[in-house]
Amino acid sequence: MGTEQDIERMAEQERRLCFARFDNAAAWELGIRIKALCESRSLALAIEVRLMRETVFFYAMQGTSPENADWVRRKRNTVELAQSSSYAVGRALELEGLSLEQKMGLPLRDYATHGGGFPIRVDGIGAVGAVTISGAPQREDHAIVVTVLAELCGIPLREVALD
Repeated sequence: MGTEQDIERMAEQERRLCFARFDNAAAWELGIRIKALCESRSLALAIEVRLMRETVFFYAMQGTSPENADWVRRKRNTVELAQSSSYAVGRALELEGLSLEQKMGLPLRDYATHGGGFPIRVDGIGAVGAVTISGAPQREDHAIVVTVLAELCGIPLREVALD
């Protein structure tokens, strides 16, 4: 997929990957399922799920480093500000030939536009949180989050996957 197709598909992901309700128990379930998927793929990632800007789930798998937690923080900041996936923000900026710092004056030390951060949306409400991971290449980070969100939202993955 090209950049424009990625952006269109990610907009569709964000529209369709919504929950009827989302609370601390749902946040915990989301984090645990991402952890299980990563373990099944022998991946070491840092995983964070936030609800109303409060961290409800955080897990740093063996093999990660503090750098992964910092990437999670930076991607999550982007998701919470833009209410869009960090990868979608990055691909849109790529299309414009700009960085987040150039476009909005945001420091790259605190914001990252790499894949792995995704808004948690509730039908009729909008974005209520963010799920963010770090440890795999950015497109794979994004795909892991989408895979688990699709499963939890009852959306066939083939209908929303990038590739």
